[in-house]
Amino acid sequence: MFESAPVAGGRCRSYMDPVLGRVIDNGNHLLLSGNSAALRFLAVTGGLAGVTICNSAEYAFVDLNSLERWKIRLNTGIVPWWIFDESRRVPGTHALEYLRLGSLFSARGGATIGDVCKMIGDVEQRLIHPFLLAALNIDPQFGDAGLAAGVFRASLLRGGGACRPIIMLEGLSGAFVEPAIRFLTHHGAEFQTGRRLRSIETDTDRVSALRFNGAEFVLGPDEAVVLAVPPREAARIVPGLIVPSEYRSILNAHFVCEPSAHLPPITGVIGATTQWLFAYPGRLSVTVSDAGSLIGSDKAMLAARIWREVATITGLAPLLPKWRILHEREATFAATPAQNLRRPPSVTRWRNLALAGDWTATGLPATIEGAVRSGETAARALLKASGTKWLHGRFGKAVSKFRG
Repeated sequence: MFESAPVAGGRCRSYMDPVLGRVIDNGNHLLLSGNSAALRFLAVTGGLAGVTICNSAEYAFVDLNSLERWKIRLNTGIVPWWIFDESRRVPGTHALEYLRLGSLFSARGGATIGDVCKMIGDVEQRLIHPFLLAALNIDPQFGDAGLAAGVFRASLLRGGGACRPIIMLEGLSGAFVEPAIRFLTHHGAEFQTGRRLRSIETDTDRVSALRFNGAEFVLGPDEAVVLAVPPREAARIVPGLIVPSEYRSILNAHFVCEPSAHLPPITGVIGATTQWLFAYPGRLSVTVSDAGSLIGSDKAMLAARIWREVATITGLAPLLPKWRILHEREATFAATPAQNLRRPPSVTRWRNLALAGDWTATGLPATIEGAVRSGETAARALLKASGTKWLHGRFGKAVSKFRG
C-alpha cells in the first residue's frame, strides 16, 4: 500500500493539534447504524472497539432564533409510528405533513431535491434540510434527488434501528485508520508513506507499472491496483478519466472545554452558523457544511461568533476558550445532478485497475459509507477479472487468495 501523505486516513483521520493540546478529527463525520459497509469494515479490521453505537435513534435540536428545543425520537421498526407521537416529532407539525416526503424517498437521479419536494414546511426546514445538508454537503434544493433517496433508503426508510448514531470517542483514526493498518500489516501487507504516485504505465489492457518519485513499481501478471486518490489526482493519473469538477467546503470549529454530562453527543442547530454540535471528552466540535460563504472570514471573529452560539446552546461561560478552525475547501464533490453524472464507475478499461473513493459512482453522496462501498466494489471488480470468487462471510469478512 502506497500513501502519498506522511500518515494514512486522508480527510478521515485524527491528529494531535499543538494549539489545543488535544487529539482532534480532521473533520466531524456522522455514522449511522444503517451504514452496513462501514460497519463491515470496522468488524473486519477490529475498529468496532473504537466506536459506540447509541441504543436509540434520538437527535436533539435547538432553534437559536426562538430558543425552542426538541428531540426527534424514531421508533426501532420500519413502520414510522413515531410521526404520530407529538413528543417525538418536530414541534407544531402533524403526521400528514411527513407524507409529503414520499416523492423524495422514491426519487431518481437527474432532478434536484427542490424539483421533487418543496422544502417549505417545518418538517422540511427543521428536520429534512439539516439532515440532507449534512449528508450531501450542499443546499438541499440544489442537490441530486437520487442521492437524497439513496441516503433515505439506507436510514429513515429502514426505521430507527438503522438511524442510531455511531460515536467515535477515540477519533476517526482510532476507529478507521489505525485498526486497518494493523490488520493489513498482520496479513503481510507492506505499508509505505510519503510515496506520491506520479504516473502509471499501461499495456493494451492492463497497468504494467507505477511510477513514484525516483522509483518504479513493476506489476506482476497477477497483480492489480486499486487507485484511491482524490478526483483531481485520479484525472491526472488516468488517461481520459472524467471526474467531478465542482466541489463544496466544510468548516469545523474545535473548542477546548469539558461538556456537561447531560449534553447530547450530537445536537442539530437551526438558525445559526453552527449546524451540528458534537460533544467529546475535553472538547466541543462544530460542523458547518457547504461553508463556501465563510471562506476568507477572519478566523478569530468566526470562532467568537460560533462560540457565542455554542455557549447559548450548552449554558457554558461566554468567554472564548482555546479554539481551532479547520476549513476544507474541497471537502466533497458538489452533489448536483450534473456533477453526479461525472462520477466514474469503479471499473476501468484496464482489467487490473479499479477506482475507489467517495467521489466514484456509489449511489450515495461523499460519505464514509460511500467510500467503503467503493472499496468493496473495486475489490469485487478485480477479483472477478482475475477469476477469483468473493467470499462474504456471516460477519462481513472477505476472504480470497488474490494477490492484488
